[in-house]
Amino acid sequence: MPVDLPIDDILPDITATLLETGRLVLQAPPGAGKTTRVPLAIHQAGLAEGKIVMLEPRRLAARAAAERMSETLGEPVGQTVGYRIRGQAKVSPATRIEVVTEGILTRMIQSDPDLPGVSLVIFDEFHERSLNADLGLALCLDVAGALREDLILVAMSATLDAAPIADLMQAPSLTSEGRAFEVTPHWLPKPVPKTQRLEQAVADLTLTALSETDGSALVFLPGEGEIRRTEAALRPHIDPDVTLQPLFGAMPFKEQRAAIAPARSGRKVVLATSIAETSLTIEGIRIVVDAGLARRAEFDPASGMSRLSTTRVTRAEATQRMGRAGRVAPGHCYKLWTRGEDGALQSHPPAEIDAGDLTGLALELAAWGSTPDHMPFVTPPHPGRYAEAQAVLRMLDALDDQGRITAHGKALSAMPLHPRLAHMVAKGGADASLLAALLSERDILRNAPADLTLRLTAVKSPKTFQTDHGWEPHRPTVTRIREEAKRLARSAPAKGPNTPGILAALAYPDRIGARRPGDTPRYILSGGKGAILPAGDPLANTPFLVATDLDGNPREARIRQAVALSNSELRDTFPDQITWHHICQWSRRANAVTARKQERFGALVLEDRVWHDAPPEEIARAMLDGVRQLGLLPDAKAQRFLARAQLMSRSDPGYPDFSETHLMETLEDWLLPHLSGVKTATDWKSFDLLPALKARLSWDQQQALDRAVPGHFTTPLGRKVPITYEDAQPRISIRLQELFGVTDHPRVGDTPLQVTLLSPAQRPLQVTEDLPGFWASSYADVRKDMRGRYPRHPWPEDPTQADPTLRAKPRK
Repeated sequence: MPVDLPIDDILPDITATLLETGRLVLQAPPGAGKTTRVPLAIHQAGLAEGKIVMLEPRRLAARAAAERMSETLGEPVGQTVGYRIRGQAKVSPATRIEVVTEGILTRMIQSDPDLPGVSLVIFDEFHERSLNADLGLALCLDVAGALREDLILVAMSATLDAAPIADLMQAPSLTSEGRAFEVTPHWLPKPVPKTQRLEQAVADLTLTALSETDGSALVFLPGEGEIRRTEAALRPHIDPDVTLQPLFGAMPFKEQRAAIAPARSGRKVVLATSIAETSLTIEGIRIVVDAGLARRAEFDPASGMSRLSTTRVTRAEATQRMGRAGRVAPGHCYKLWTRGEDGALQSHPPAEIDAGDLTGLALELAAWGSTPDHMPFVTPPHPGRYAEAQAVLRMLDALDDQGRITAHGKALSAMPLHPRLAHMVAKGGADASLLAALLSERDILRNAPADLTLRLTAVKSPKTFQTDHGWEPHRPTVTRIREEAKRLARSAPAKGPNTPGILAALAYPDRIGARRPGDTPRYILSGGKGAILPAGDPLANTPFLVATDLDGNPREARIRQAVALSNSELRDTFPDQITWHHICQWSRRANAVTARKQERFGALVLEDRVWHDAPPEEIARAMLDGVRQLGLLPDAKAQRFLARAQLMSRSDPGYPDFSETHLMETLEDWLLPHLSGVKTATDWKSFDLLPALKARLSWDQQQALDRAVPGHFTTPLGRKVPITYEDAQPRISIRLQELFGVTDHPRVGDTPLQVTLLSPAQRPLQVTEDLPGFWASSYADVRKDMRGRYPRHPWPEDPTQADPTLRAKPRK
């Protein structure tokens, strides 16, 4: 007889709700039994005429759930309950409940949008918010709205804010409280020293937990490497009756089953990744040791794909992990952080759609014939990041210029690979399968040179490679790569280009690098970014390479993995994308317009020549950038004109704008036609700007300017003296004798001119805006002083009666 589980109390409510509404959001804590009891209850209630498909985020959870349900029914897996995961399937014509991993559902919908034979879809552990789960739910809601009104949908979660999901699904929600035993938390008295390795700190805490409590332990670590190192640190110090058992996703399934099976005798310590947080029940666990770290899929600019990054665990994840110790009896949770650090934890992990690579999502939506704006996503993808993903797909010929999927794109969407690697396999054939598997995994050679061919050799012959080169490849990863390569090769084209450089270039056409001049191995990548190899790397003098892994530095990325590519391979692989460009541009370094003919692939210049016959209009247009850098540089005449025109613009809103800001913004409109022959900064400094400025005005506008803001004052002798307009105040400078006989002060409109009266030597004597007043008052003192200095010049007692003059008395 199956044991009672907390979820059993609400199974009647679940079936009744689904019978009434066809939709449900179910919340139940880990261990409540939702994964194994809910599908069976729905099946036994006869709610689903066709199959029940349940999505699990992990392969181990999918197989374990199918086995547990089959065991409950007393049947082998593949009868009433089966599973389908990548590369494996146990189903039969009798299968009514099919547990699948998330990507399988997407393929099912893309192949048959109306999901024939499927009555109900369950999204288990939806709180993990994987990209595939978000996409799967959006596709199912779209299918239900357009093709299958009868499709029943259920979202189940341990820790989920149910309201947004229920609103999106237009579904009621139910909660199973569960019956977990109390778990006592234990925090560190002080933070782990930065000098102590994580694995040693976890091993010490685990030994403390084993010595203070009873039962088996579940130790949470971020990944396989930490698990192996913690296992090595623990083994010499544990009692003989304690079994150490690793548990992570890449393990063979037999070893995974051994980890979740009850201990045959004594105690068991399971060293696990977050794979053990949910869905799996590990018997006998009374202790949880939490390292406080998790691996998440985040978009990695270094690889151009999603990679797992190690981050702090969130409060929701820590709560789930802690609950694993209270399934069968009161338990204890030992946390590798202090109580003070606990308060700084984030509440929930980010959804993968917010942090992961969206290239695959963009391809699936294009294959579906839709866009994010027209799909019911819990969290819509960020528009900028989605546009970047579409740009990658266009680069891979998976989308056309309108964003529609191509025939090649449809082929890529059917392959269980990132679109970059799928493109490489589709074009490169079976030989690309090994490289695709290699690039999908972590680096198998730590601290080795960047050359990717070393890794390929190590995968093909690990023992020989270690003997010949001295580096030991990571054997479990090598095994996974070889197995994955065999699987990929079965669906790959038979033939294609087979050099590693060409294959890598197919996946990373934006990461092809050309070496810059100089001693340092710096590269410009075809996508426009810069990169650098470590000094002394064997690839340092390679003219062209493909960077398959970078450290993500936005300024100049460090190349961690790369492979050489010859010039001829580049040309043979991308003949249609290598084109000649005629370039006229302003060079800041030369302070001049340069005209070149360049053969380019993306940002790479493969050949560069002088463009001797560049059209004058192209040179003039390039010179505009020089003007933007150098500024307008008006001479004195142009400055006076600008001052007048700006004053006119301020007084007359309908007059052309002569502000410097507007002139710089509209250079193409008024300056471009006048730039013939101007190529350098020297040419520009000697350029007469006045004709181009005046050309902005019509004849009527010029006449209006001359009337309202005249450019000169005509003296009694008929000489024209320029008027300046600093701070809107008209000013002239003129020799005093030239104004003899003038009894009214000169004006511009209603504004008196500010007159600087000059001596015969052109030195200022007086500044006045009241010439009659000056004649009547200050002139006498000026005359007394100036007569002695300039005896040959006239200084009449009454200047208002004298004739204006610029002449001096003849010498005696």
